[in-house]
Amino acid sequence: MGRRSTKENKNIYQLSREETSLTREAAAEALGFISADRIEKIENEKSMAHPDEILAMAKCYKKPTLCNYYCSHECPIGQEHVPEIQMKDLSQITLEVLAALNTLDKEKNRFIEITVDGIISADELNDFKRINEHLSQISTTVSSLQLWIQQAMLENKIATSEEIK
Repeated sequence: MGRRSTKENKNIYQLSREETSLTREAAAEALGFISADRIEKIENEKSMAHPDEILAMAKCYKKPTLCNYYCSHECPIGQEHVPEIQMKDLSQITLEVLAALNTLDKEKNRFIEITVDGIISADELNDFKRINEHLSQISTTVSSLQLWIQQAMLENKIATSEEIK
């Protein structure tokens, strides 16, 4: 039996592993290609995790949020292009989707006017930027919904198509 960590400032990888009640040794065995020593280095921030390790941990720990965390916080490309997605309740996500779609519906005609000629003129630029922000909000909200669905499926809160048959 592994020792219980008393470290105060645990990173997301250690917290995720501990939430599954796995010791580093048990996690290493379940992961197959990552040693307990390597897990310790990642959790103690002595070594950066590789993307394939994050994918394996996310699957093993049933925490798809690890992938988004890695991309939005540790990957140099992701830090610039991937927004951090916070886990939210389905009802909150649904309301955010509807609010964003309502806003975009109001902007639809202006969006068509701006883009119909394929050129965004100086007098259209501010409106175009505003519409682009709304589209970004929709994208982030959809990503949040997709993350919620992944987590719910892992927790068996959503029936798979095989279970429905």
